[in-house]
Amino acid sequence: MSKGLLLVVSAPSAGGKGTILKELFQRNENLRMSVSATTRQPRDGEEHGKHYYFINREEFQQLIDSGKMLEYAEYVGNLYGTPKGPVDQWLDEGHDVVLEIEVQGGAQIKKIVPDCVSVFITPPSLEVLEKRLRGRGTEEEGTILKRLTTARQELTQAGNYDYVVVNDRLEDAVDDMLAILRSEKLRYARDPGFVEGLLAAEKA
Repeated sequence: MSKGLLLVVSAPSAGGKGTILKELFQRNENLRMSVSATTRQPRDGEEHGKHYYFINREEFQQLIDSGKMLEYAEYVGNLYGTPKGPVDQWLDEGHDVVLEIEVQGGAQIKKIVPDCVSVFITPPSLEVLEKRLRGRGTEEEGTILKRLTTARQELTQAGNYDYVVVNDRLEDAVDDMLAILRSEKLRYARDPGFVEGLLAAEKA
């Protein structure tokens, strides 16, 4: 059994990565979603342990100090991070694991796990992004403007990712994500033992 693929997915706030990933998971049963830990307050409908592990800063720091965080970063005043244990277990079991993280965390993962596959999801324009942010109706004006400024900064990091997927039409964006997964799974370096096994069987 070959080891699973680690897929790093980042996007500006309201870039649509959550919607894309929901559809992606419905079409690929081998995928597993890493649940991140965060110090921010839950939004309406979010559940502890399902969408995030909602913990305080002291608890978050304890996870860092004990080496149990794969990566972590601060975003808009809150800490976000990926617990290491579940990710390692799923990869060893052959599952492909999705990390939905900010660009700071994505950069950390690229260093820690060089063979990961990174995808940056971008809106078709900043105007569309602003419309989506305002359409959520969950944040004050100052927070929206801060998120737009952060989004512009994040977009400058898109070149550090392996792939860029434009989220204009949802179905197309999901198809692009599936195509990335398929092509990456076919890389020789990810399962060299298969061809080596064919050659060994011929000699036997």
